[in-house]
Amino acid sequence: MPAAHEVTNQVPPLVGHDPIAGDAALAEACLRHADRATLDSLAGLGRLAGSEQAQEWGRLANENPPRLRTHDRYGHRIDEVEFHPAWHELMRTAVEHGLAGVPWRAAAEGDAHAHVRRAVGYLGWTQVEMGHGCPTTMTYAVVPALRRTPELAARFEPGLTAAAYQFGLAEPTGKAGLIAGMGMTEKQGGSDVRANTTRAVARPDGTYRLTGHKWFTSAPMSDLFLVLAQLDEGVSCFLVPRVLPDGTRNVFHVQRLKDKLGDRSNASSEVEFDGTTGWLVGEPGRGVPAIIEMVNMTRLDCVLGSAATVRAALTQASHHARHRSAFGALLADQPLMQNVLADLTVESEAATALAVRLAAAVDGGETAFLRLAGAAAKFWVCKRTPGVVAEAMEVLGGNGYVEDSGLPRLYRQSPLNSIWEGSGNVIALDVLRALGRSSESLAAVTAEIELARGVDARFDDAVKRLSAELGDPDQLPLRARRIAGLLALCLQGSLLLRHAPAPVADAFCASRLGGDWGAVLGTLPAGTDVASLVRRSSVGAPGGGPRTQ
Repeated sequence: MPAAHEVTNQVPPLVGHDPIAGDAALAEACLRHADRATLDSLAGLGRLAGSEQAQEWGRLANENPPRLRTHDRYGHRIDEVEFHPAWHELMRTAVEHGLAGVPWRAAAEGDAHAHVRRAVGYLGWTQVEMGHGCPTTMTYAVVPALRRTPELAARFEPGLTAAAYQFGLAEPTGKAGLIAGMGMTEKQGGSDVRANTTRAVARPDGTYRLTGHKWFTSAPMSDLFLVLAQLDEGVSCFLVPRVLPDGTRNVFHVQRLKDKLGDRSNASSEVEFDGTTGWLVGEPGRGVPAIIEMVNMTRLDCVLGSAATVRAALTQASHHARHRSAFGALLADQPLMQNVLADLTVESEAATALAVRLAAAVDGGETAFLRLAGAAAKFWVCKRTPGVVAEAMEVLGGNGYVEDSGLPRLYRQSPLNSIWEGSGNVIALDVLRALGRSSESLAAVTAEIELARGVDARFDDAVKRLSAELGDPDQLPLRARRIAGLLALCLQGSLLLRHAPAPVADAFCASRLGGDWGAVLGTLPAGTDVASLVRRSSVGAPGGGPRTQ
């Protein structure tokens, strides 16, 4: 080969690592909230997630997005969505490793750490590819909502909580495993679901006939959907199957698939109901509380998915800096780059610690804590993600702007969780609702924050600022974002001060809480142990286990 084409100073592929056991922050969170057996049970998933094969599945699933087939060759309406085989490998892996509905069955059978196990696995595995996390999440989240109607739960929960992936439209109770979706949003309403116009009419056989249009219906290839529609009593929740008990197809006209910024491997659709059969979930007129059972769990996964995105971006940036030289030295050894990587590490660890703590709250039945902490975390962690990914992309320079690096896909994906299940304003106002309606939620979150009181003066000052914000009722909606963000930061600070290595907690308090933080990442103050933080950001080989530095 001519000398002009010799390849030097290029970074080797990032393969053979373990984003679960090899990530110190994630592995330690698993041990903290569960045990060694839980972490060890994810060893196979971690090895696969760091493999070249899994990365290829992610690439192929995104470069070959789903296709809608509305009719068969004879003109019959079929409304089917076709996916690349790589998508099915991603879905099969997620379901078979217990990242969908399995934790609800496992918990009922006595697994005290079922939801933490699932959260740690989800955070590690979705770094491979984020789009298939949507139907995985909804299958997980539908179960508590469905339990509002025990007869429906008894019929469909076995399939929803199975560790089996069976793609294709068929009568649900005859399938080895089921996937769930949802349809709430309509053209005129967005997050204002009470403005929905889809109507439901009762039938003599106990079912309902739904008529209307859904502007966003996630994962239309799923077996079952939670759908909101109007009854005389108000907005109500319904379970809509794609295939009816007699084996015929329900009326579920997929008008088109959305052409989206990111999340391209996943199908999002517009769906028309025209006499579509559904079963009532919960009480008439109580559809919002019913579907909130699902939304609370999907919001948890918004936090997990954003933490995964941040960690995936950090891993790419850290790997690049350890192998790329500039100006006579490795990037990872240069002070200013160390500041950037250290700041990214702090952001990732804080997001991971809070995300896994929320999952532990599901295991522990801490509904009051989860109600407020989950909303605040959803606002803050998801809102931070695009800026973090952009900074990680910049570590790679022009290489990061090229599709082959994988970072453009992460960047396009990064805003999604801040929008999905309630955009920033909706979530910030929901934080206020949680504060106003349930003193138990505030008490539970305050108790968690107070566990670190007295450890660091900067943290204590932040807690005082939070108390002052909450103590001033004037113009609360105007300050809702500020309150939500500060609440999340205090929770993260409490967790890191109690559980993270001292350099991590110190850097967090000095920057996020101490007021000495610039407008961009990579501005940690002098005295920060950046070298220790950079070392902590590395991911180990499969089975490498957690490290503390």
